[in-house]
This record gives sequence, structure tokens and C-alpha cells, in this order.
Amino acid sequence: MLLALLLAAAAPAAQPAPPPPAPAAKQWPIKEGDFVIRDFAFRSGETLPSLRLHYTTLGTPHRNAAGEIDNAVMVLHGTGGTGKQFLQPQFADELYGPGQPLDITRYFIILPDNIGHGGSSKPSDGQRMAFPRYDYDDMVAAQHRLLAEHFGIRQMRLIMGTSMGCMHAFVWGETFPDFSRALMPMACEPVQIAGLNRMWRQLAIDSIENDPAWNRGNYTAQPAQGVRGAASLLFIAGGAPLYLQSAYPTRDAAVAYAREKVAASIKGIDANDLIYQLDSSRNYDPWPRLEAIRAPMLWINSADDFINPRNLPFPEEAVKRMPDTRFRLIAETADTRGHGTHTWAKFWKNDLAGLLARTAP
Repeated sequence: MLLALLLAAAAPAAQPAPPPPAPAAKQWPIKEGDFVIRDFAFRSGETLPSLRLHYTTLGTPHRNAAGEIDNAVMVLHGTGGTGKQFLQPQFADELYGPGQPLDITRYFIILPDNIGHGGSSKPSDGQRMAFPRYDYDDMVAAQHRLLAEHFGIRQMRLIMGTSMGCMHAFVWGETFPDFSRALMPMACEPVQIAGLNRMWRQLAIDSIENDPAWNRGNYTAQPAQGVRGAASLLFIAGGAPLYLQSAYPTRDAAVAYAREKVAASIKGIDANDLIYQLDSSRNYDPWPRLEAIRAPMLWINSADDFINPRNLPFPEEAVKRMPDTRFRLIAETADTRGHGTHTWAKFWKNDLAGLLARTAP
């Protein structure tokens, strides 16, 4: 799952003995389905006769006295991910169990695969580079229709998202300001993607498109060199310096780990899908309309995040314009995971519990 998989770093290799096997992931009681939207219109002016959104759910909808679902929580994945990434132990085992912040006996959890990802409609289904050029606004519009039309939800209890999903949460707050009682974006900035963040994304796209085997998207086999270059950039962008130094303190261990992670991620990459996924951020820019966000928000970034570095001034300036927003910067340690700290719930699950408490009826 591209960046999402690269961020889910393995346990550190012991020196010199190999680490013990990881415990088996808990099997959560999930349900899966597809919602099909006919003649979906994209902001580009293109249309798709049938747009499929795949989703995974946990828990059961609860209806209040008015018959409305009042316990729905949507969690939005990052670039290249899927909703099922939130079933990984470092996320699910910290949140979904009895008495935990998103206890599935209390909450109805919705984990969609966004346009261009996972089991949802994407270029690799057959259209390749003729697939509509979707963006974040299209993704949020489709999410809204999934919730409102398919599930019949009028107001969400919480919308939270990581990385790309973090940016979606800001788009949600401006586009549908009353649709969620709380927002929790993690690992992003509410500004146009520019500077180094734009550069590594564009270089990853260029790596694929400059590979002759890409052939304007009409390849018969994945353009191996271009995809490897893109995957390597994704690996670096998701890295956590202190953690990786501690876990892989020798040259040989570091080289072996990097090669292993990139090689594993390549197996799940379709070149055209990745181009679209990275390009979909091209016109994201909630900064001019931050005052439109009315829902209580908890926004969390990590100090060791390469993609959203700690010394950018945007959080301090943004919270002044969103009076019901609290911002937390997770301190860097040898245990934090850089950009991927957003998926290790132990670092922020108490903050989530606090947000739910302060927005309770």
C-alpha cells in the first residue's frame, strides 16, 4: 500500500539475534461492501458512468430517538492506502476493544477505500490514463455520498484521517461544516502542497513517466525502474530518523532493511494508480477558508515528520483562525515513526478519548 505500507515499519532487528516473530493480528469482525454511484461528475468536467466505492465496517449503527444514526465514525487512509490498513494491530488493537476510545460495541466504524485506491474504482481497472483526473474534492464528495446516500447518515460522530485523510478532514470541515460533530486530522498541513512536499511527489511521478517502459501508461509490464525510483522516494518521505537509527544501527542492517521495504512495496504498486494518487493533491488548499471550519477539531502532527516538518509556521497561525481547534505536536523519540506516527495509536489515543469526551452530547 505504498506510503502506508512503508510507514508500517517492522520491529527493530535485534543485535545480533533475529527478532522473535510478531504476534498474529487479531481477527476483527468486519463487514465489506461496495457503493456504486452512477454518472459521477468530477471537478475536471469528466464523468464516470459507474464509480465504485469499496468500504469495510466494524460495529453496529445505533439510532437515536429520532431514528438517526448517531455513533458513526469514519477513518480516512493516506496516499496509496486502503481502509483495511486500520485493522493493523498498532491501530486497531489500541482503539476498537472493550473500553477503548473507539470500542466497536459503542461505535459504528466506516473505513472507505478512496477513489483510485484499494477495491474502489481506479485507473488500473482498465482505463489507465484515460481514467478521470480525480482530486481531493472529488474524493470527499464521494465519501459524503457514501455516508448520506448509502448509510443514511445525517451527522457523523467523528471524522478522522491520516496523511491524505488528514487533508480530507480539512476539506470536510470547510465543505460540509455541520456534517460531523468532531474532526481529527493527523499528519498534514492545511495549506497548498508546495516546497519540499510538492517536490518529492513530483519527482516520484517523473520517475515513472521518464521510464520508457511506462509508454504513456500503456505498458504491458510495470515500468520497473520508474516504480522503484518512486517507491524509494516514498520510503525516504516516510522515514523516522531516530527510530531507524536505533533499530538499524549498522550499515549492513540499514541497507538490508531499506532494500527489503522498497522491494516489498513495489509488489503492490501499479504505476498509473500511483501517478493519479500523488497528483490528486495538486489543488488542495484549505488555507483561505479555515474560518468556515466550525466543528471541534483535534489536529495532531509529529515532530519527526519529514513531510510536515516541525518548524513550519502553519499550525500556530491556523489555530488562531479556528477557535475550536486544538493542536498537538508529538515529540520525537526513538520510538515515534515519523510521518507514520499517525497509525501508531499508542501515541495519541488519549487525545482521541479527550476529543470524544469534549464533544459528547
